[in-house]
Amino acid sequence: MDEPNLTETELHAIHSVELGLEWLHRAHGALVAFHHKTGHAMDHLAAAEEAFREAGHDDLADTLRDELLPRGVVPREDGPGRWTYEVLEAFETGVYADARAFEGEARASVTDGVRHAAERRQQKRWRSRAEKF
Repeated sequence: MDEPNLTETELHAIHSVELGLEWLHRAHGALVAFHHKTGHAMDHLAAAEEAFREAGHDDLADTLRDELLPRGVVPREDGPGRWTYEVLEAFETGVYADARAFEGEARASVTDGVRHAAERRQQKRWRSRAEKF
């Protein structure tokens, strides 16, 4: 696929959108990791609840059961906090989905759907000056 014929301003704009989306991909990965790590931490706290109860420390077990385990990670004024899966889902269906859709629309409008227009231009320049290509 050939490099689309774009002005420097168009190239800058579409490349910035692509880079923004790539950073949102990274943020999504970090949120998935956060979700998994939080889940593992809560599993350990749930195991501690059982062990405290078995050891006769019902007050500590009750604190885990009633205060930490059901709470969630993002506080809400109107009730229990949001769990990590809720944060992840809100990100996925919110800004992440909207940015992916916008990137597709922008590419369709500016580059006729061609991805990585800036990289294609750079590739063409670097290859044109190389002796082997």
